[in-house]
Amino acid sequence: MNVLVTRPDNRGQELVDMLNERQIFAVHQPLFTIEAGSELPLLPSVLSRLKSGDYVFVVSPNAVDYAVKTLTDTGFHFRSDLKYFAVGQRTAKYFTEKAEQAVIYPLESENSEGVLALPDMQDLTDKTILILRANSGRELLAETAMLRGASIQYLECYRREPVTVDIPEKISVCKRLGVDTIVITSSEILKSLYEQTRDDYREWLFECNLVVVSQRIGKIAKQMGWQSDKIFVSDKADNVTLMNTLLFKIDKSN
Repeated sequence: MNVLVTRPDNRGQELVDMLNERQIFAVHQPLFTIEAGSELPLLPSVLSRLKSGDYVFVVSPNAVDYAVKTLTDTGFHFRSDLKYFAVGQRTAKYFTEKAEQAVIYPLESENSEGVLALPDMQDLTDKTILILRANSGRELLAETAMLRGASIQYLECYRREPVTVDIPEKISVCKRLGVDTIVITSSEILKSLYEQTRDDYREWLFECNLVVVSQRIGKIAKQMGWQSDKIFVSDKADNVTLMNTLLFKIDKSN
């Protein structure tokens, strides 16, 4: 098994290092970089205007990093009279470590659907939900929360910027290196990979096993052309679970 990891920045490299330690060939080629969001300077004032008991939803460790740094640099902190939510355990634990606040998260389905099933998310009348996120993302949480009575505020904590230098050639190099398994952690990464792969390499691309972090991304991959038996859905998005998916699900299927 030769693995291409597309997860951006240090978390992607961390997964590569974990696989290399297991004697699995892996390369890191992110298709996006993570940059500070344009709305971060507004975070202290936006937080201060929330009512006691309002909700703050943190989408990822990247959002945690930039939000905590902004508040620390400006002498602010996350208020203890708000309720904090995250999609999954990894982000929740990370937020608790960095911000010293308790975080509510779904124990089973680590996605927007899981968050929406939480008891605290059923009657949202008069609640304001502040979503700390990237410059783009799923709208399901916000749209459903509004139907349940909430007001939604977005704040762009970070931006995904496409890597534009020689990506088609770098994907070609991955083929020549014998890559047969690709780790995908967002639908944007999947779409970029597909679009930047040369037409004559698409057959190789569809023969690669895909490890994705949600059924939704798996469905998009199938629509693009991957067969179901090439798509493996990781139970969670953290690197340990991704590695276990690579080690056990794919190995057993081959």
